[in-house]
Amino acid sequence: MGIQRQTTNKESSRFTLPYRSRRILWLATLLVPPLLFFLTFVVYPMVTALIYSLYEWEGIGRVGFAGLENFRKLLFDQPFQGWTLNAFWHNVIVFVTLMIVQNGVALLLALLLGNDPWGTRFYQVVFFLPVTLALVLVGFQWRLFLNPLIGIVNRFFDVVGLEALSQPWLGQASTALFALIIVNAWRWVGFPTIVFLAAIRSIPYEYFEAARLDGANEWHVARHVTWPLIAPAVTIIVILTFIGSFNWFDLPYVMAGVDGPPGRATDVLGLYFYRTAFGEVSGGIQDFGRGSALAVLMFLFILLVSTFWTRILRSREVELS
Repeated sequence: MGIQRQTTNKESSRFTLPYRSRRILWLATLLVPPLLFFLTFVVYPMVTALIYSLYEWEGIGRVGFAGLENFRKLLFDQPFQGWTLNAFWHNVIVFVTLMIVQNGVALLLALLLGNDPWGTRFYQVVFFLPVTLALVLVGFQWRLFLNPLIGIVNRFFDVVGLEALSQPWLGQASTALFALIIVNAWRWVGFPTIVFLAAIRSIPYEYFEAARLDGANEWHVARHVTWPLIAPAVTIIVILTFIGSFNWFDLPYVMAGVDGPPGRATDVLGLYFYRTAFGEVSGGIQDFGRGSALAVLMFLFILLVSTFWTRILRSREVELS
């Protein structure tokens, strides 16, 4: 029996990997799948878009090498330059408005919830609930709400005696883009609210207590204690809002359409890219070269500006001690 047990131990040790090899195998098991996913769905499409942007296309066929011609057309030739600047300016409006409306309201809600009023848990669920809804559902539902004939928005104004405010929100250039922005802010306001609230609750209570003992009112506490100490959360929300604003596609596509109606008033870079690469509803002209060039320009702009603003915002963050 002793000889058999020794033989079994030797055979099992023969198939046991050393600790270093087991550690490498375990790390490879954890890292290789996400690395392959990243290379397949991030790096490969980016490299492909860059290559496509350097060629001239007819439909889905590649004609010949064009160099930077597609970039030049987008930035300097009409009507492409006008379309590019129009879509870019709308993305700027989206970003600025969301920073003021969406994130401003979110910060105010987080400050109110930070005092733990009655029903805080309930309010958190209510504010975050729209984030969990499917975007297609939100888009089509709000199209009905904003309908000039049967929508509840105009009917509400009629009931309260503000008939002058009733208008075709998505049917006129002066209100269409801002209507989309407000719907987007309604859907996403819960996310920055939760982020800001988590940052506020991570601040030691002694800081607030010391400020109030020194005679500071709630405004001074929020401005001189809360605001500097939630700077990391502000950095995250600003960068995510910027990236989301300049990648904006889904909600305008669902609520307005790929052509950016009315009269390109809701056109943004995401719609412009889709229309350029895959064709419009009103005309089936498509150009993979220009579409890929626009995608490359969008990526470089978002990357550079995000990196720059991250460094600026991180420099003002305060460490909790």
